[in-house]
Amino acid sequence: MIRTVVGVVRGGTSSEYSFSLKTGAALIAALPEEKYDVRDIFIDRNGTWYLYGTPSTPVRALAQVDVVLNALHGGAGEDGTLQRLLVRAGIPFSGSDARGASLALHKARARERLAQFGIRMPRGMHFSRESGMHTGDMARAVFERFSPPYVVKPATEGASVGVVIAHTLAQLPDALGDTIDKYGGAVVEEYVRGKEATVGIIERFRGKDVYALPPAAVVYEGAHLTHDHHQAGAIAYHCPSPFSHDEKYALEEAARLAHRALGLSHFSRADFMLTPRGVPYLLEVNAQPKLYDGAAFPKMLETVGSSVGEFAEHAIMLARSVK
Repeated sequence: MIRTVVGVVRGGTSSEYSFSLKTGAALIAALPEEKYDVRDIFIDRNGTWYLYGTPSTPVRALAQVDVVLNALHGGAGEDGTLQRLLVRAGIPFSGSDARGASLALHKARARERLAQFGIRMPRGMHFSRESGMHTGDMARAVFERFSPPYVVKPATEGASVGVVIAHTLAQLPDALGDTIDKYGGAVVEEYVRGKEATVGIIERFRGKDVYALPPAAVVYEGAHLTHDHHQAGAIAYHCPSPFSHDEKYALEEAARLAHRALGLSHFSRADFMLTPRGVPYLLEVNAQPKLYDGAAFPKMLETVGSSVGEFAEHAIMLARSVK
């Protein structure tokens, strides 16, 4: 039997490096050896590529690979860099194309696009070094739109990296300044109170063009989710969730619409805040769901009788079909 050569690209230079290593390891472990010749293609924190533990170039690492499973989170894996490289090399790959992935990663541009489709989100504003405003003026502009507390987050980071809460207007200028200085841009959103939820999307799965996995309730200690929760694995995903039938339906429909609105391909994961009245507010959409044990996506897969292994093989099929 001729095995399919699958390159699993993981690691990378982004702040989500450790999560990428775990997602890649989960994919490698999930693919049966009798069907797939799996190559572990590792990118270190400095951007050096490795194949079988030996430094390589992208061209050599990708030579004779039939299909790539993109396990990078953030950075080159989601800003379009890897996708463009693979298109030039003529290698099919899992996940969204460069345009869709980069749009989802950039929170400000994604918000603009999602708003065009009428998707309910927290009110927000975007600022960058090029805004030509002092942080005090930025804070006043935000205050004219909506009241504190405020969620301040980098424009292009995931896994709650750099997210801070400004509880008062007086705290907002420093929060904005620190975030813009470190990340180049900041999104400020109103703080929506409620229960957090996440919904996975898979295309051409279980007989549906755009299949929504059952929503998972997100549970953690503290007033808001932080990067430390992700690093420590201090997040629980309850699936089946305690949400009502109507709440689940609203979450699933919003996740499907967001996936389509951003032009995403193959799969995605959307994060929500569900208000006490059962109204979902979309927080952000991830083009590259995390797949390691303890993450949300595997838990949702298990709930419908699936697995990371089935998902990985399905992703290979999607990658090798026409995008």
